[in-house]
Amino acid sequence: MRFTKMHGIGNDYVYIDGSQHAGLDLARAARLVSDRHAAIGSDGLIAVCAPTRADADVRMRMFNADGSEGEMCGNGIRCVAKYAVDRGIASVNPLRVETGRGVLEVAWLRGADGRVAQASVGMGAPILANARIPARIDGIAPDAVVVAHAVDLARFGAGEWWREAGVEAHVTLVSMGNPHAIFCCEDPSKVPLESVGPRIERDPWFPSRINAHFVRYGPARGQALMRTWERGSGITLACGTGASAVCVAGVLLRRAPRAIEALLPGGSLRLEWPSDDAGVRMTGPAVEVFEGEVDLEAPAGHAARKDAQHA
Repeated sequence: MRFTKMHGIGNDYVYIDGSQHAGLDLARAARLVSDRHAAIGSDGLIAVCAPTRADADVRMRMFNADGSEGEMCGNGIRCVAKYAVDRGIASVNPLRVETGRGVLEVAWLRGADGRVAQASVGMGAPILANARIPARIDGIAPDAVVVAHAVDLARFGAGEWWREAGVEAHVTLVSMGNPHAIFCCEDPSKVPLESVGPRIERDPWFPSRINAHFVRYGPARGQALMRTWERGSGITLACGTGASAVCVAGVLLRRAPRAIEALLPGGSLRLEWPSDDAGVRMTGPAVEVFEGEVDLEAPAGHAARKDAQHA
């Protein structure tokens, strides 16, 4: 399988031309190539395919490291534009990309080398109704907006870290086509994401699982310092849809202006939510790391050996 490794501020994926790999089991391929010790290493796999809709130029299919298919990836879609334009698959600007949450427009900008270096994405309007997140929280109506909903933090694991990180006992829910839970805290670096992330992701409140973000709005006005646990991938250096959700949550919580800089472990993104009835715009870099070819049976053999060792 020919592939290209790309990333958006550290949120890395293996990209392939879907037209060259018809019939490939993409979920299986994502699980195999994402292994950071015995394969390429990534947060998942993204296939750039022919669109199924007349109003799109390309189609993006995104698979998490565990093989589950996601609706959207904000950092990934910027790299989809770079992949398509740099390889002559499409040349229109903005590029219309078919995703699991509809067709999104990506305006791209070339760098000094003539290749796409940055992109700005119309991420669509946030989805705020409880049932459409989707979430099933007792006592909250299906059409209610879940902002600063009180929660017993012990639900997601006991320990002093809640106090040490200054986590506030409430959650705000936002969907950007995929679901996000935002927790406000004083110091995101003190949150043990490796243990609490899986518990939040798979909590019964969230029937489709959920992405979890711990956020400090600040230190400067218009900034949001955040760390992320992504459903199906675990701890990641960045999450574009998550940063968009954090922008929306900051406005709903009255803690941030409508335009912010999200500070993530892998870098920063610019987000803007102009009005309640508008879509969110996200701007950031798109970087190609390397190209290559992988024998999918080699990592598959490694995976089989690991399974046998644990049997």
